[in-house]
Amino acid sequence: MSWSEFFAMGGYGVYVWGSYGVAALLMVLEVLWVKRRRRTILRRLGRINQMGAVKVEHEAET
Repeated sequence: MSWSEFFAMGGYGVYVWGSYGVAALLMVLEVLWVKRRRRTILRRLGRINQMGAVKVEHEAET
């Protein structure tokens, strides 16, 4: 069996390798989406924390 026969997979190579490619692409995109979502959530939590700290300081002054 040659490499070209292996990659052709009996005529189904396009479907098999295409499926692997799509799956790999989606796994990479999933990691990027999770990182982006995490960064957004951390920013929002930081803003909420700052607003809470300001309210506590303001209440302590009055």
